[in-house]
Amino acid sequence: MDGRARIAGVGMVPFSTPSRCESYDAMGERAVMAALADAGIGYQQIQQAYAGYVYGDSTSGQKALYRVGRTGIPIVNVNNNCGTGSTALFAARQLVESGAADCVLALGFEQMQRGKLVQHWLDRPTPFTEFDAIVDSIQGTDPDAPAAAQYFGGAGRQYAERYGIAEQTWAMISVKSRRHAANNPYAVFRDPVTVEEVLGSPHIYGHLTRLQCCPPTCGAAAAVLVSEKFARARGIRADVGIRAQAMTTDTPAVFEERDMLKVVGYDLSRNAARQVYEASGVNPQDIPVVELHDCFTTNEVLSYEALGLTPEGTAEKFILEGDNTYGGRVVVNPSGGLLSKGHPLGATGLAQCAELVWQLRGQAAARQVDGARLALQHNVGLGGVAVVTLYEKVG
Repeated sequence: MDGRARIAGVGMVPFSTPSRCESYDAMGERAVMAALADAGIGYQQIQQAYAGYVYGDSTSGQKALYRVGRTGIPIVNVNNNCGTGSTALFAARQLVESGAADCVLALGFEQMQRGKLVQHWLDRPTPFTEFDAIVDSIQGTDPDAPAAAQYFGGAGRQYAERYGIAEQTWAMISVKSRRHAANNPYAVFRDPVTVEEVLGSPHIYGHLTRLQCCPPTCGAAAAVLVSEKFARARGIRADVGIRAQAMTTDTPAVFEERDMLKVVGYDLSRNAARQVYEASGVNPQDIPVVELHDCFTTNEVLSYEALGLTPEGTAEKFILEGDNTYGGRVVVNPSGGLLSKGHPLGATGLAQCAELVWQLRGQAAARQVDGARLALQHNVGLGGVAVVTLYEKVG
């Protein structure tokens, strides 16, 4: 036995727009039930659960999980901005690998509101005070543009000034995202778009148009993590394991160097990826499928380089040569990613997990990446956190 956590079951609900959204507890219940059915176990066998969400009252995790069962297990509520789902996964993986538990549930859900993200607590300091000050000192503040778009739009401007990239190339990310999502029944936006349509959609900030920004979305996803011993004793499928995983937070460089790429998490992602590659002995060039955090087209481009999929400054060549899709070097976001599948903040990391488990099992239908035995997941949250996870097909 190698001691690594195995993914025994995954489940998710189709993502939706806020206008068509179920309540968070109903979505959470359905995702958990799907993951349990996939694992072939009952909720009474779950020894501990982590429930992730960003917008909701305390103990919303209990509200969702009590619909499944009231077994008295520890339920830990997790909030780590857009990296919440992967943070729940990270905690569950640690618990299993430490030997403290043999069967742990990670759940993520989000019931989002329409429109741009807003600060809900106006009587206390925002966690973004220092980040906002850096952004304002570099590029000023546009009171009419969403804050996240100003962050990532500014990072895109800086990247373009440093390396050069055409407006059309940014738009190609959204076109590829929709093309992949067309084969994903869980995705919100499945209709194709053209480069011209992407560039012609309403301007948001910098190079970003509406079709280059992820939409507010509702949804839920879950994963059951088990030890190899638990799986063998019960004869359940556990042929996908977590080979390596790393979580990082910001370093002083983010606050000292006035660099928009660092502000939006470039170093977070690069440092987490390096830790994963060093721990696993895997070269990023050997990974055939990746689910990465494309909250904006900017971040997909930056993430190609931060994750080592292509050298710094070469993302445009990588895109133009089709190395980010089927028939190229690596299939990036076969699910459609955040841009097309949707981005319910607390659920995103576990939806990425589900997609990659299906890929490694050969269950991704028309999205299948042939012969994939390794898969990389990348999930970030401003403020800040990055989680990078390397999955492998075992046995």
